[in-house]
Amino acid sequence: MKKLLLVFLVFQFSFSQIKSTVLEDKIYSSLEIFVANANEESLKKLEVLEKNFNPKTKPEFLAIVILNCNKAFYQNQFGQTNKAISSYEKAWLVYNKNKLSKYKITEFCLKPLGNLYTIIGDYEAAENTIKDYYYIANNENDTNQKYAAILNLSNVYQSSGRKNEAIILLEKTLNSEKLTTFQKGNLYGNLGSNYLLNYETTKTESHFLQAKKSLEKAIQFLNLDVNQSQAIGNAYLNLSKTYSIKKEYKNAELYLEKATLAFEKTNQEPRKLAKLYYEKATLFFEQKNYKNANENLETVFTILLPNYKTVKNKLPNKNALYAETVLLDALDLKAAVYLNQNLPKKALETFSLSFYIESLFQQLLSFENSKIISQIRTRNRTEKCIEIYLNLYNNDKKSSYLESAFQLCEESKSVVLKNTLQNSKVQSREEKIILEQLQNWNTIIVKEQQKLEMADISKINEAIKKQNELMLLLKQKEFKVDNKSKSDITITNLYSKLNNDKAVLIEYFTGIYKKYIFTISNNEITLKVINNDLKSSQKIVNFINLFTNSDAITNDVNAYNSLANEVYNLLQIPKKAKYKNLIIIPDGILNFLPFEALITKKSTTSNFSKMKYLVKDFTVVYNNSASFYLNAIPFQDKKETILGIFPVFENSNLELTFSKKEMQAIKENFKGKYLEKEAATFDNFKLNALQYSVLHLCTHASSGDIETPASIKFYDQEILYSELYNLNINPNLVVLSACETGLGKLYKAEGAMSVSRGFQMAGAQNLLFSLWKVNDFTTSLFMKKFYNNIEKGKSYAQANHVAKLSFLNDITISNTKKSPYYWSAFVYYGSLETSNSTNYFVWILLISGLFILISFAYLYHKKRKV
Repeated sequence: MKKLLLVFLVFQFSFSQIKSTVLEDKIYSSLEIFVANANEESLKKLEVLEKNFNPKTKPEFLAIVILNCNKAFYQNQFGQTNKAISSYEKAWLVYNKNKLSKYKITEFCLKPLGNLYTIIGDYEAAENTIKDYYYIANNENDTNQKYAAILNLSNVYQSSGRKNEAIILLEKTLNSEKLTTFQKGNLYGNLGSNYLLNYETTKTESHFLQAKKSLEKAIQFLNLDVNQSQAIGNAYLNLSKTYSIKKEYKNAELYLEKATLAFEKTNQEPRKLAKLYYEKATLFFEQKNYKNANENLETVFTILLPNYKTVKNKLPNKNALYAETVLLDALDLKAAVYLNQNLPKKALETFSLSFYIESLFQQLLSFENSKIISQIRTRNRTEKCIEIYLNLYNNDKKSSYLESAFQLCEESKSVVLKNTLQNSKVQSREEKIILEQLQNWNTIIVKEQQKLEMADISKINEAIKKQNELMLLLKQKEFKVDNKSKSDITITNLYSKLNNDKAVLIEYFTGIYKKYIFTISNNEITLKVINNDLKSSQKIVNFINLFTNSDAITNDVNAYNSLANEVYNLLQIPKKAKYKNLIIIPDGILNFLPFEALITKKSTTSNFSKMKYLVKDFTVVYNNSASFYLNAIPFQDKKETILGIFPVFENSNLELTFSKKEMQAIKENFKGKYLEKEAATFDNFKLNALQYSVLHLCTHASSGDIETPASIKFYDQEILYSELYNLNINPNLVVLSACETGLGKLYKAEGAMSVSRGFQMAGAQNLLFSLWKVNDFTTSLFMKKFYNNIEKGKSYAQANHVAKLSFLNDITISNTKKSPYYWSAFVYYGSLETSNSTNYFVWILLISGLFILISFAYLYHKKRKV
């Protein structure tokens, strides 16, 4: 109630300070009537009235700002999170655009907007907003708002999994800033909750003690202020969770009761009250008291869903659900209760509601990183559902269970990439321009941050401000496709395509505890499981590490032969298959594994060409998702032409000596435009990219690291992978003849944030790229073989496959250079289709056949005449 009154008083103050107009009076009068009787019905009336307001003067625009801030506050109170965000965003956009003042925009717009972004998981938008008002507070020397920004920024770091950054920020602030006891209490509370997350992960005593000490300090400081019952309650709640993890349930119950008493002293918002009952339900669940857990979950649903009726085993109506994290957590816990009560189908039904809420969250998120992070929660739920379906199948042997498990697996694959490509089809030219500007400002931020101590903070802050303005503008204009959490793949269609392509598909899902392996072939689907234990995981890592340098394999060929065979068996690849085309959908760290170099049968030979590689059994094609394979866009019906980028970097330590030979080999077979040396600039590439069917880039690239993004070099500049997003290309093929173009920061569901991803986001469907630092000489040899095969009419998949076999069989290449390090670096992602225009052998056969038919017809006709 106090907060409501505070918002209203700000409205009164602002109203009395300005000369009114007729429209201004109408706006304030409408707002006053609404605040006096705030409910959902009166809110709808206010929203209708607002549509008729057409402000033109600064005071009228300010009135619109105040109206939207008040409206957003109540929308949030009524559980209308999406509308609340939109109203705050409109207020900030109007305030900024019209250069308004005389209103506490940070307190009543930016702070709640940043908090709502955090709640829905749009962490990048939250971080940008908080940094925006920290910058304002710093310029105005407003220590209270600076403290609020630091506190809220630590919440963003914590929620987005960056707990160590949160701890550093909080400890630095506690040690360096002059703070009130209330501020210290809140900061220690946040510090304790971050240590709690560490303890939850490690279960070490030191992290337990750090969490306990920080939370007790928080309570000590907060108890000095009688008005801090809410913050004290939160600290007690975190202490309860800390002891619950330690399985000291009596202490957990004691602190949970203290939290309840503290919360009772304040007028709780519905979601905070629901959160308390959710924590109670969790504590009961951990003690296997499912009856009390269910009762508290029923209370959560009753608080958050006004029309929910408490009936035993009754789930909320899907149409009543909305994007709310407490509601989502409650449904997940409800599903866990069903599982422990041996009701797997009810658990699946409940999880389906959770997935629905998750899809609502996805539609609210703005930035790529936020969307990717939200997928982590979805993946954990997906793993549980796949395990349920597998258990149901083992009991009933119904293949429909495996098909449902596969559908769920598919729904978790490259969701952000899929949705981005889908949305790009309906975006207006104006939206695309805004997106490009957004990306440009993001690049400025990233590149400036890489300068570390030399970074220009004012430049970063200005870029963040511009980025925020553009994002708000985009939200007003954009039309998003309804990205439901349903796969765009039909099993029967997949069976049919695989049969037509004479292919086997193997799709991996890497969970926390297990790896699930789906194999689809001959109208059948199977599901196998391997444990994610340390031993099996280490084998995979060790195998990948063999490709970090050229000597690792040649120094111990027998060790390679043995390990490559062990990993082959571990990954359950079909040993005997009717078909010889293999579609692989990797996941997690398997994105970095060269499957073609696996050994299908151990031998003692040290002759690399005689080893039993997987590439000798299958033509291997990779894809991010089975839906990409199923829904592949047919090739452009035109003659294959090449746009070649060859910076060469002569007379420098970056010089690519064999780059010219690679270019010459391609030029011999294909017409096109070959940009070399100083002509190989990024601008020239962008200018010509749409005019050619194959884009070939022979240059340097880097996978980056945790802090530095992946990038690719042109003659004039280094381009981050995300700068490629706005290219808007549609080539038949992109060839990235450079180092590490498939490597980058890895996310299980989405894959690597690599240069190849940059081209995929830009619209490239078929790509050939590398998984490690490649050798200049052997790469030029491989590329020559690859393009010779394309010129002969082979599909890109076949061209890659045959080039590798040809490399192994080439007597001019030494045994050392036939190590898998040299020939298996390049992997092909895309379709099995042959380009219509390049397969001139097919045309020759058709023409020959036609000639023969005509000849027979002529001879037959001549014979009849005789």
